[in-house]
Amino acid sequence: MNRIREKLLNHELSVGTFTQLTSTVAVEALGRTGLDYVLIDTEHSAVGIEFLSSAITAADAAGIVPLVRINDIARSKVLQPLDYGAQGLIVPAVETVEQVRRLVEYAKFPPVGNRGFCPTRDGGYGYDEVSMQGTDVYFAHANQETLLIPQCETVGCLEHIEEITAMDGVDGIFVGPFDLSIALGRPMAFDCDEMRAALDRILNACHKNNKMAFIFCGDAQAAKARAAQGFDSVTAGLDIMALVDSYRAMVQDIRG
Repeated sequence: MNRIREKLLNHELSVGTFTQLTSTVAVEALGRTGLDYVLIDTEHSAVGIEFLSSAITAADAAGIVPLVRINDIARSKVLQPLDYGAQGLIVPAVETVEQVRRLVEYAKFPPVGNRGFCPTRDGGYGYDEVSMQGTDVYFAHANQETLLIPQCETVGCLEHIEEITAMDGVDGIFVGPFDLSIALGRPMAFDCDEMRAALDRILNACHKNNKMAFIFCGDAQAAKARAAQGFDSVTAGLDIMALVDSYRAMVQDIRG
């Protein structure tokens, strides 16, 4: 079972982080931290296809769930990470219900969608325990355990959040607070009335439709606050930022 989904069913918070270092060693190291998942970011970093495949493999080896943030709503962008073994996709810049319908079509097997099939790493090239039980069993398992998470960071997505979260094949919503605050005309004002109302609306829609609510948080204090607010999963920080912050603190300490 996907550990993120398992934690949701057990009413436990899942915690992850972004990786932008384009390093399989970094991904492997994150698997030793207690994090539940690593979100491999292809939107804001120079991640190519070959690294993406290697990073997913490294995450699996380290025992941490590999998620991928794709950079375009296109069939190949959805299909390739899933074939490589990504256990979920975060999809940025969603604006319309029709875009989400296309995502479900690309990401989920029949009868939910129309994902293209080939024996790939995702199913052990046709030889893992689930795949050996037949196509119907594999399709059902993949549809349940592979998460499709549109990102709510636009006014369009927010205005249609109830319809989007009610859709079969959508497993949750990932809130991008930076871009959402900008879209609402209140850049980085995360505690303003507009943002509070938006987050309440997203949470209510997710929980009404039994979908997961994810949110990016800059640090541990923000993550704890969002968890207390009702988010099911918090994605805390970026590995590049953590690297810089830790070394800055060490250097400052050394120099007094």
